[in-house]
Amino acid sequence: MKAPSFKSWFARLPSLNVPQRKQVFDALHPAAGLDQVVALITQARGPGRCCPRCGDQRCHRHGFANDLQRFRCCACGRTFNDLSGTPLARLRHKAKWLAYSQVLLDSLSVRKGADRVGVHRNTAFRWRHRFLDWVKHDRPASLNGIVEADETFLLESQKGSRTLDRPPRRRGGHAPARGISRHLDCILVARDRNGNTIDAVTGRGALTVAQLERDLLPRLDAQALLVTDSHAAYRAFARKFRIGHEAVNLRAGVRTRHSGSRAIHVQNVNAYHGRFKSWLRGFRGVASRYLRNYLGWLWALDGGRVSSVEQLFSIAVRIINR
Repeated sequence: MKAPSFKSWFARLPSLNVPQRKQVFDALHPAAGLDQVVALITQARGPGRCCPRCGDQRCHRHGFANDLQRFRCCACGRTFNDLSGTPLARLRHKAKWLAYSQVLLDSLSVRKGADRVGVHRNTAFRWRHRFLDWVKHDRPASLNGIVEADETFLLESQKGSRTLDRPPRRRGGHAPARGISRHLDCILVARDRNGNTIDAVTGRGALTVAQLERDLLPRLDAQALLVTDSHAAYRAFARKFRIGHEAVNLRAGVRTRHSGSRAIHVQNVNAYHGRFKSWLRGFRGVASRYLRNYLGWLWALDGGRVSSVEQLFSIAVRIINR
C-alpha cells in the first residue's frame, strides 16, 4: 500500500466500531508475531552464519522465501536461510512460535498447548521436541566444588511406538521384575552446590563405571569433591580417576554428616529428582526415547533460568547452520 492510501486508511480507524476493531486486531496480531519471530532469528544468527554444506562464511543475499532472507554461498553456490541446518528448519506457522514457547514455559500437555495456539496436536508434539532439541544441550561446562551425584529410575516406556520389544502393558504398570532391572531407565543427575546441574539417561539397569566415565567425567572439575551414596560404581569410578570422594550410607539411615566444615549429603540432587518426577507426572507418561528432552526442559525451568518466551526461543535457534 502506498503512503497516501495508508494515511487515508489509518485516519479512518477511530470510526470503526468494537467488532470491526477486533477484526482488524485479529488480522494484524499474527503479522506482529511473525515480525517478532523473524527479528529474533536475525538477532540470534549473529556473526556465525555459515553455509550448512561447506561451512564457508562468505555469502551474499539471495532474495526472500517463506518470510526469511535467503543467502547464497560464495564457495559452493548453495542457497540457505538462517534456519537451514537447525531443528526449526521447514516448520510452518512461524507467527505462532512465540505463543508455543509460552506453552513450553507453562508446561502444558500436547493437547492443551495445541488448543491454546490453534494448531493440530501432532503439530504441537512435533514443535515440542524440535524446540527442545538445542535446549537439552544448554548445560554448564563443568561442575565445581562439592558435587552431588545420584541416579534415579523410571519404568521404561515405548509410548507411541508401532512395534514393541516386549509384551504390552497398561499405562502406569509395574516392572515384571523386582528391584533394578533392564525394565528401568537409569537417569544420572550431578549437581554442585551452586545449582549447576548435568544429567544423562545412561541406559537401562544398574549404573556402571563405564557410564560414569562417559557421562560424568567430562563435566567434572579435577578439584571437585564427589559426594554420592554408597553405590560401588561411584567408589570404583573415583578410585580409577583419582577423584576426591565422600559417600553417605543412606541404607544405614545416615542422611548427612560433616567432614570438617563441609556438609556431606546428597539432599540437593535427591530434591531435584523429586521435582523432576513430580513435574513429569503432569504429562501422563513419556516415551523413554524423549527423556533427554524432558530433562533439558526441566533444567530450563528449574530455578527460573528461562523466564521469557524470547529467551527460550533464542536458545532454540542460537546454533545457526551448524
